[in-house]
Amino acid sequence: MTLPFFDPSLTTAALVLLAVSLTIALGFEFVNGFHDTANAVATVIYTKSLTPRRAVAWSGLCNFLGVHIGGTAVAFSIVHLLPVELLVGVGTGTGMAMIFALLISAILWNLGTWWLGLPASSSHTLIGAILGVGLANSALPGAGHSFGSGVNWAKAGEVGLSLLLSPLIGFGLAGLLLLALKHLVKSRDLDRPPEGDEPPPFWVRMTLIGTCTGVSVAHGSNDGQKGIGLIMLILIGILPARYALDPKFDARRAEAAVETCRRLETMLRRHESSTGTLGAELADLRATLAGTDGTRDLGKQDRWRIRADILRADAALAKWDDHRSHPGLSSAERAQVRAGRAQLREATDYAPTWVTIAVAGALGLGTMVGWKRIVVTIGEKIGKAPLTYAQGAAAEVVAMGTIALADFGGLPVSTTHVLASGVAGTMAANGSGIQAATVRNIALAWLLTLPVAMALSACLFLAFRFVFAR
Repeated sequence: MTLPFFDPSLTTAALVLLAVSLTIALGFEFVNGFHDTANAVATVIYTKSLTPRRAVAWSGLCNFLGVHIGGTAVAFSIVHLLPVELLVGVGTGTGMAMIFALLISAILWNLGTWWLGLPASSSHTLIGAILGVGLANSALPGAGHSFGSGVNWAKAGEVGLSLLLSPLIGFGLAGLLLLALKHLVKSRDLDRPPEGDEPPPFWVRMTLIGTCTGVSVAHGSNDGQKGIGLIMLILIGILPARYALDPKFDARRAEAAVETCRRLETMLRRHESSTGTLGAELADLRATLAGTDGTRDLGKQDRWRIRADILRADAALAKWDDHRSHPGLSSAERAQVRAGRAQLREATDYAPTWVTIAVAGALGLGTMVGWKRIVVTIGEKIGKAPLTYAQGAAAEVVAMGTIALADFGGLPVSTTHVLASGVAGTMAANGSGIQAATVRNIALAWLLTLPVAMALSACLFLAFRFVFAR
């Protein structure tokens, strides 16, 4: 049995590059674990519902499971923020410069905010890093380059909106849920802060452990996917023959892709006399796939060319789905475009089981390290009064639900943003007051995350590009 990433044709230098890249990518997930998942265990540790050791071990296991049930929609929602030019050229020196810049800039900012005990968002950090790489690439000399071109601004807008709205939803819904709990559940046990080392009443304890479990699973299913997307970029860049297309892309799926290309070409011709570059890419893709048994029947160059055709066609079809670019399309035709994009991307948007296990393991292990700084901030430094059992449960229920809905929509959200804002919402609803200095520092970290991550990744991308492109 050979290792899934072993290729006898790889040079020693390529093997070292692969090992370093995978180590850094898994390092990002490890840091994500102790940086973000501390939010999931904050309430159960602070309220003495579980000991720290049991809480982080349980949360780590739940994060591990969450990565497995989360799918890959969020993973590739993040990946497709990158310019198509970089995605197609991921196996070049420029592509490797992109990957290293993304990973190192995200790790540096996460470590810095963790050291200061500030709940900042790994999602926000990674998206800022991606935008920084895209902007830096667009500033370089090249055919068709203009500053800001190539960045998927439509997808960036969707992701940015989800990151903006999620903390507002966390603040409002957690406050409302707390008021509902106080009205419906008449119990002094629920509305008091922890005292000494005494655990809460059994039913309160079970409620808090349940919400911790839900947030941990939801966090794994959402944040774990970001690491999966990054690792797939690494594997596709260094081992394109093995990973450019899904090995499960068989004859049946190849035939379905051929038919999809044919239907899209027909639809495009109804609106333009010539389908242009998009039509040529669809025709080339259809010709290559026609009569094949899928991935196993394709050579290395064919796999790479099919991947490139699918990515370019997907980017062009996205514009056809835009009302402003093509107002003449009917709603049925737009639905056909969206279905066609999803069908074609089945061949490229996938992750092997071993990648999921590796990311889940790194995220789970990271959860068991370095949780204390964030726990103290969540429990004691957001409100002027210590966190009560009811406040912890309300904030975590809202965080769990918000992240689960984001998973369903394939959008990345920040566990940190949702939970921290949820705690603030419960403090406001309870009349406990909010510590202005802490909230100001958290808000400053949130506001700085995007521009700092963009600047870091842009500078690192230009530096690494000089090294790798030589």
